[in-house]
Amino acid sequence: MRIALDLLGGDAAPDAVVDGALLVADERTGIEVLLVGPEEVAAEALEARGAAGRFRTVHAAQVVAMDEDPARAVRAKRDATVRVAARLVRDGAADATVSAGSTGAALAAALFTLGRLPGVTRPAIAVVVPALHGPVVLVDAGANPDAGPDLLAQFALAGAAFAQTSLGIASPSVGLLSNGTEPGKGDETRKAAYVLLAELPVDFAGNVEGHDVALGGRADVVVTDGFTGNVLLKGIEGALAMTGAPLPERLDPERLGGAVLLGVDGVAVVGHGSSSARAVASCVGVAADAVERGLVPRLRESLGDLVARRRERAGLAR
Repeated sequence: MRIALDLLGGDAAPDAVVDGALLVADERTGIEVLLVGPEEVAAEALEARGAAGRFRTVHAAQVVAMDEDPARAVRAKRDATVRVAARLVRDGAADATVSAGSTGAALAAALFTLGRLPGVTRPAIAVVVPALHGPVVLVDAGANPDAGPDLLAQFALAGAAFAQTSLGIASPSVGLLSNGTEPGKGDETRKAAYVLLAELPVDFAGNVEGHDVALGGRADVVVTDGFTGNVLLKGIEGALAMTGAPLPERLDPERLGGAVLLGVDGVAVVGHGSSSARAVASCVGVAADAVERGLVPRLRESLGDLVARRRERAGLAR
Protein backbone atom coordinates (compact mmCIF):
# COMPACT_ATOMS: atom_id res chain seq x y z
CA MET A 1 0.00 0.00 0.00
CA ARG A 2 1.56 3.27 -1.13
CA ILE A 3 0.23 6.58 0.14
CA ALA A 4 1.39 9.83 -1.50
CA LEU A 5 1.67 12.37 1.34
CA ASP A 6 1.84 16.10 0.63
CA LEU A 7 5.03 17.23 2.38
CA LEU A 8 4.09 20.92 2.26
CA GLY A 9 0.41 20.61 3.22
CA GLY A 10 -0.75 22.17 6.50
CA ASP A 11 0.15 24.96 8.89
CA ALA A 12 2.84 22.88 10.61
CA ALA A 13 4.39 21.39 7.46
CA PRO A 14 6.84 19.89 6.85
CA ASP A 15 7.53 18.95 10.49
CA ALA A 16 4.08 17.61 11.34
CA VAL A 17 3.94 15.76 8.02
CA VAL A 18 7.29 14.03 8.53
CA ASP A 19 6.47 13.21 12.15
CA GLY A 20 3.12 11.85 11.00
CA ALA A 21 4.84 9.65 8.44
CA LEU A 22 7.13 8.33 11.17
CA LEU A 23 4.11 7.50 13.34
CA VAL A 24 2.61 5.53 10.46
CA ALA A 25 5.87 3.64 9.93
CA ASP A 26 6.07 2.78 13.62
CA GLU A 27 2.44 1.84 14.17
CA ARG A 28 1.14 0.28 10.94
CA THR A 29 2.61 -2.41 8.75
CA GLY A 30 2.09 -2.68 5.04
CA ILE A 31 1.94 1.05 4.35
CA GLU A 32 4.68 2.82 2.39
CA VAL A 33 4.50 6.60 2.70
CA LEU A 34 5.80 8.56 -0.28
CA LEU A 35 6.74 12.11 0.68
CA VAL A 36 5.75 14.47 -2.14
CA GLY A 37 7.63 17.76 -2.03
CA PRO A 38 11.04 19.37 -2.43
CA GLU A 39 13.71 16.69 -2.03
CA GLU A 40 15.99 19.00 -0.05
CA VAL A 41 13.22 19.84 2.43
CA ALA A 42 12.41 16.18 2.96
CA ALA A 43 16.08 15.25 3.35
CA GLU A 44 16.69 17.98 5.92
CA ALA A 45 13.61 17.07 7.97
CA LEU A 46 14.44 13.36 7.95
CA GLU A 47 18.11 14.00 8.80
CA ALA A 48 17.09 16.12 11.78
CA ARG A 49 15.10 13.19 13.13
CA GLY A 50 17.76 10.57 12.49
CA ALA A 51 15.46 9.05 9.87
CA ALA A 52 17.44 9.65 6.69
CA GLY A 53 16.46 7.19 3.97
CA ARG A 54 13.35 5.85 5.73
CA PHE A 55 10.97 7.21 3.08
CA ARG A 56 11.04 7.63 -0.66
CA THR A 57 10.62 11.23 -1.78
CA VAL A 58 8.91 12.27 -5.00
CA HIS A 59 10.11 15.71 -5.94
CA ALA A 60 7.56 18.51 -6.32
CA ALA A 61 8.81 22.08 -6.09
CA GLN A 62 5.60 24.12 -5.87
CA VAL A 63 2.84 24.55 -3.32
CA VAL A 64 -0.66 26.02 -3.55
CA ALA A 65 -1.05 28.66 -0.85
CA MET A 66 -4.23 28.94 1.20
CA ASP A 67 -5.01 32.39 -0.21
CA GLU A 68 -4.72 31.36 -3.85
CA ASP A 69 -7.66 30.48 -6.09
CA PRO A 70 -7.43 26.68 -5.89
CA ALA A 71 -8.52 25.80 -9.42
CA ARG A 72 -6.40 28.46 -11.11
CA ALA A 73 -3.35 27.66 -8.99
CA VAL A 74 -3.57 23.93 -9.63
CA ARG A 75 -3.92 24.52 -13.37
CA ALA A 76 -0.97 26.93 -13.40
CA LYS A 77 1.37 24.94 -11.16
CA ARG A 78 2.08 21.64 -12.85
CA ASP A 79 4.72 20.84 -10.21
CA ALA A 80 2.51 21.57 -7.19
CA THR A 81 2.65 18.93 -4.46
CA VAL A 82 -1.09 18.13 -4.61
CA ARG A 83 -0.97 17.80 -8.38
CA VAL A 84 2.09 15.53 -8.35
CA ALA A 85 0.51 13.39 -5.61
CA ALA A 86 -2.68 12.97 -7.62
CA ARG A 87 -0.63 12.13 -10.70
CA LEU A 88 1.08 9.31 -8.79
CA VAL A 89 -2.34 7.78 -8.09
CA ARG A 90 -3.47 8.21 -11.68
CA ASP A 91 -0.31 6.55 -12.99
CA GLY A 92 -0.50 3.64 -10.56
CA ALA A 93 2.58 4.67 -8.59
CA ALA A 94 0.50 5.29 -5.44
CA ASP A 95 -2.81 3.94 -4.15
CA ALA A 96 -4.08 7.11 -2.45
CA THR A 97 -3.18 10.71 -1.81
CA VAL A 98 -3.26 12.66 1.48
CA SER A 99 -2.88 16.40 2.03
CA ALA A 100 -3.43 18.74 4.98
CA GLY A 101 -3.08 21.77 2.74
CA SER A 102 -5.73 23.72 0.86
CA THR A 103 -8.89 21.62 0.59
CA GLY A 104 -9.86 23.39 -2.60
CA ALA A 105 -6.48 22.67 -4.16
CA ALA A 106 -6.61 19.00 -3.19
CA LEU A 107 -10.10 18.75 -4.63
CA ALA A 108 -9.11 20.51 -7.85
CA ALA A 109 -5.99 18.36 -8.26
CA ALA A 110 -7.96 15.16 -7.72
CA LEU A 111 -10.73 16.27 -10.05
CA PHE A 112 -8.47 17.45 -12.87
CA THR A 113 -6.09 14.49 -12.62
CA LEU A 114 -8.20 11.52 -11.56
CA GLY A 115 -11.55 12.59 -13.01
CA ARG A 116 -15.05 11.82 -11.76
CA LEU A 117 -16.76 8.51 -11.26
CA PRO A 118 -19.66 7.83 -13.65
CA GLY A 119 -22.82 9.52 -12.39
CA VAL A 120 -20.99 12.17 -10.39
CA THR A 121 -21.52 15.76 -11.43
CA ARG A 122 -19.62 17.25 -8.48
CA PRO A 123 -17.51 15.45 -5.83
CA ALA A 124 -18.30 16.01 -2.17
CA ILE A 125 -16.39 16.03 1.08
CA ALA A 126 -17.28 13.36 3.65
CA VAL A 127 -16.36 13.83 7.30
CA VAL A 128 -16.86 11.38 10.14
CA VAL A 129 -18.31 13.32 13.08
CA PRO A 130 -17.53 11.70 16.46
CA ALA A 131 -21.12 11.90 17.72
CA LEU A 132 -22.04 10.82 21.24
CA HIS A 133 -24.14 7.81 20.18
CA GLY A 134 -21.91 6.64 17.35
CA PRO A 135 -20.08 8.23 14.43
CA VAL A 136 -22.04 10.10 11.77
CA VAL A 137 -20.86 10.64 8.19
CA LEU A 138 -21.61 14.22 7.13
CA VAL A 139 -21.79 14.84 3.35
CA ASP A 140 -21.08 17.51 2.03
CA ALA A 141 -18.76 19.28 4.48
CA GLY A 142 -17.76 22.11 2.18
CA ALA A 143 -17.06 21.26 -1.45
CA ASN A 144 -20.37 22.44 -2.93
CA PRO A 145 -21.96 25.54 -1.35
CA ASP A 146 -24.97 25.08 -3.62
CA ALA A 147 -26.53 21.67 -4.15
CA GLY A 148 -29.80 20.79 -5.85
CA PRO A 149 -31.96 17.73 -5.20
CA ASP A 150 -30.15 15.48 -7.68
CA LEU A 151 -26.77 16.36 -6.20
CA LEU A 152 -28.07 15.60 -2.72
CA ALA A 153 -29.17 12.20 -4.03
CA GLN A 154 -25.61 11.60 -5.26
CA PHE A 155 -24.31 12.52 -1.81
CA ALA A 156 -26.71 10.03 -0.23
CA LEU A 157 -25.44 7.13 -2.33
CA ALA A 158 -21.82 8.13 -1.96
CA GLY A 159 -22.18 8.66 1.80
CA ALA A 160 -23.82 5.27 2.25
CA ALA A 161 -21.02 3.56 0.34
CA PHE A 162 -18.46 5.43 2.43
CA ALA A 163 -20.15 4.42 5.70
CA GLN A 164 -20.10 0.80 4.59
CA THR A 165 -16.38 0.85 3.86
CA SER A 166 -15.13 3.22 6.56
CA LEU A 167 -17.43 2.36 9.47
CA GLY A 168 -18.26 -1.23 8.58
CA ILE A 169 -22.05 -0.64 8.65
CA ALA A 170 -23.72 -3.13 6.33
CA SER A 171 -26.85 -1.04 5.69
CA PRO A 172 -26.27 2.52 6.87
CA SER A 173 -29.27 4.76 7.43
CA VAL A 174 -29.27 8.06 5.55
CA GLY A 175 -30.89 11.27 6.80
CA LEU A 176 -31.54 14.58 5.05
CA LEU A 177 -30.56 17.64 7.09
CA SER A 178 -33.49 20.02 7.47
CA ASN A 179 -35.16 22.30 9.99
CA GLY A 180 -37.53 19.65 11.28
CA THR A 181 -38.09 15.92 11.06
CA GLU A 182 -41.51 16.02 9.36
CA PRO A 183 -41.47 15.14 5.61
CA GLY A 184 -42.77 18.58 4.60
CA LYS A 185 -40.05 20.53 6.41
CA GLY A 186 -37.35 22.52 4.63
CA ASP A 187 -37.04 24.73 1.59
CA GLU A 188 -38.05 23.67 -1.91
CA THR A 189 -34.66 21.99 -2.48
CA ARG A 190 -35.01 19.89 0.67
CA LYS A 191 -38.62 18.95 -0.18
CA ALA A 192 -37.66 17.79 -3.67
CA ALA A 193 -34.58 15.98 -2.35
CA TYR A 194 -36.73 14.16 0.19
CA VAL A 195 -38.72 12.58 -2.65
CA LEU A 196 -35.59 11.52 -4.53
CA LEU A 197 -33.84 10.09 -1.46
CA ALA A 198 -36.95 8.08 -0.57
CA GLU A 199 -36.67 6.35 -3.96
CA LEU A 200 -33.00 5.45 -3.63
CA PRO A 201 -31.80 1.95 -2.71
CA VAL A 202 -30.69 3.12 0.74
CA ASP A 203 -32.20 2.97 4.23
CA PHE A 204 -33.69 6.47 4.18
CA ALA A 205 -34.28 7.79 7.71
CA GLY A 206 -36.13 10.93 6.58
CA ASN A 207 -35.33 14.42 7.75
CA VAL A 208 -32.92 14.97 10.63
CA GLU A 209 -31.92 18.12 12.48
CA GLY A 210 -28.56 19.69 13.30
CA HIS A 211 -28.36 18.24 16.79
CA ASP A 212 -28.74 14.75 15.30
CA VAL A 213 -25.29 15.16 13.72
CA ALA A 214 -23.65 15.98 17.06
CA LEU A 215 -25.62 13.45 19.08
CA GLY A 216 -25.86 10.62 16.54
CA GLY A 217 -28.30 7.77 16.70
CA ARG A 218 -30.90 8.92 14.14
CA ALA A 219 -28.88 8.36 10.97
CA ASP A 220 -25.46 6.96 10.10
CA VAL A 221 -25.13 9.37 7.18
CA VAL A 222 -26.45 12.94 7.03
CA VAL A 223 -26.71 14.67 3.67
CA THR A 224 -26.72 18.41 3.04
CA ASP A 225 -25.19 21.09 0.82
CA GLY A 226 -21.58 22.11 1.41
CA PHE A 227 -22.42 25.53 2.80
CA THR A 228 -24.75 24.26 5.52
CA GLY A 229 -22.53 21.27 6.20
CA ASN A 230 -19.42 23.37 6.72
CA VAL A 231 -21.21 25.84 8.99
CA LEU A 232 -22.62 22.98 11.06
CA LEU A 233 -19.24 21.26 11.30
CA LYS A 234 -17.47 24.40 12.48
CA GLY A 235 -20.23 24.96 15.04
CA ILE A 236 -19.74 21.47 16.44
CA GLU A 237 -15.96 22.03 16.60
CA GLY A 238 -16.53 25.26 18.50
CA ALA A 239 -18.92 23.62 20.94
CA LEU A 240 -16.39 20.87 21.64
CA ALA A 241 -13.64 23.41 22.22
CA MET A 242 -15.90 25.40 24.53
CA THR A 243 -16.22 22.48 26.94
CA GLY A 244 -12.45 22.48 27.53
CA ALA A 245 -12.64 18.86 28.64
CA PRO A 246 -10.30 16.19 27.24
CA LEU A 247 -12.08 13.90 24.83
CA PRO A 248 -11.99 10.13 25.02
CA GLU A 249 -9.96 8.55 22.22
CA ARG A 250 -13.03 7.43 20.26
CA LEU A 251 -14.23 11.06 20.07
CA ASP A 252 -10.81 12.60 19.43
CA PRO A 253 -10.82 14.28 15.98
CA GLU A 254 -7.04 13.87 15.88
CA ARG A 255 -7.51 10.12 15.67
CA LEU A 256 -10.50 10.05 13.33
CA GLY A 257 -8.55 11.18 10.30
CA GLY A 258 -9.42 13.69 7.62
CA ALA A 259 -12.15 14.21 5.09
CA VAL A 260 -12.53 11.92 2.10
CA LEU A 261 -13.27 13.30 -1.35
CA LEU A 262 -16.20 11.28 -2.64
CA GLY A 263 -16.83 11.01 -6.35
CA VAL A 264 -13.32 11.29 -7.77
CA ASP A 265 -11.89 8.21 -9.44
CA GLY A 266 -9.33 7.47 -6.74
CA VAL A 267 -8.82 7.73 -3.00
CA ALA A 268 -8.01 11.26 -1.82
CA VAL A 269 -8.03 12.37 1.83
CA VAL A 270 -7.81 15.95 3.08
CA GLY A 271 -6.72 16.82 6.62
CA HIS A 272 -7.42 19.93 8.66
CA GLY A 273 -4.98 22.76 7.98
CA SER A 274 -3.89 22.71 11.61
CA SER A 275 -3.23 18.97 11.58
CA SER A 276 -0.73 17.65 14.09
CA ALA A 277 1.54 14.69 13.43
CA ARG A 278 -1.09 12.43 14.99
CA ALA A 279 -3.79 13.87 12.74
CA VAL A 280 -1.60 13.40 9.66
CA ALA A 281 -1.00 9.77 10.63
CA SER A 282 -4.76 9.31 11.10
CA CYS A 283 -5.40 10.73 7.62
CA VAL A 284 -2.96 8.21 6.15
CA GLY A 285 -4.78 5.47 8.04
CA VAL A 286 -8.15 6.59 6.65
CA ALA A 287 -6.73 6.57 3.13
CA ALA A 288 -5.24 3.10 3.56
CA ASP A 289 -8.51 1.74 4.96
CA ALA A 290 -10.46 3.22 2.05
CA VAL A 291 -8.18 1.48 -0.43
CA GLU A 292 -8.21 -1.84 1.41
CA ARG A 293 -12.00 -1.86 1.71
CA GLY A 294 -12.64 -0.95 -1.90
CA LEU A 295 -14.26 2.44 -1.43
CA VAL A 296 -13.93 3.55 -5.05
CA PRO A 297 -15.25 0.31 -6.65
CA ARG A 298 -18.19 0.38 -4.23
CA LEU A 299 -18.94 3.99 -5.04
CA ARG A 300 -18.79 3.21 -8.74
CA GLU A 301 -21.33 0.43 -8.28
CA SER A 302 -23.70 2.53 -6.15
CA LEU A 303 -23.61 5.51 -8.44
CA GLY A 304 -24.17 3.33 -11.49
CA ASP A 305 -27.72 2.79 -10.24
CA LEU A 306 -28.27 6.54 -10.08
CA VAL A 307 -27.10 6.88 -13.66
CA ALA A 308 -29.57 4.22 -14.72
CA ARG A 309 -32.42 6.04 -12.92
CA ARG A 310 -31.53 9.31 -14.61
CA ARG A 311 -31.57 7.66 -18.03
CA GLU A 312 -34.93 6.08 -17.29
CA ARG A 313 -36.43 9.44 -16.27
CA ALA A 314 -35.08 10.93 -19.47
CA GLY A 315 -36.79 8.21 -21.53
CA LEU A 316 -33.55 6.47 -22.43
CA ALA A 317 -32.77 2.77 -22.13
CA ARG A 318 -31.28 1.72 -18.78
